[in-house]
Amino acid sequence: MGFTQAISSVLGRYATFQGRAPRSEYWWFVLFMVLANWVAGIVDTLTFGDYSLWRYGDAHLFTPFTSLVGLALLIPSIAVGVRRFHDMDRTGWWLLLAFTGIGTIIVFFWFMFRGTQGPNRFGPDPLG
Repeated sequence: MGFTQAISSVLGRYATFQGRAPRSEYWWFVLFMVLANWVAGIVDTLTFGDYSLWRYGDAHLFTPFTSLVGLALLIPSIAVGVRRFHDMDRTGWWLLLAFTGIGTIIVFFWFMFRGTQGPNRFGPDPLG
């Protein structure tokens, strides 16, 4: 699965939590989110300059375009994460593990492994 195919697949199933997502779909979407936030940050700075930022020390707490991009991509990112767990034959509730400190690292490494081969309880193999 290529970059554009992965993005259209994730955004086409915006809030679909059923089914499976292969590694390529998930990681291409992660790259898309990073690039979209980077571009939104540049647009914020070019449009509003320093007025687009609420600062607390060196921390930037609010940027309008970056916040809108983050809100727009929140539900699809959760949905593709759940489908990624489904590909590994785990329930999507495992995604809550990412809210803990060490759990973020565990989920990061789990998402690097190939899902179960063949059909599982969440559907057919997306690669097969």
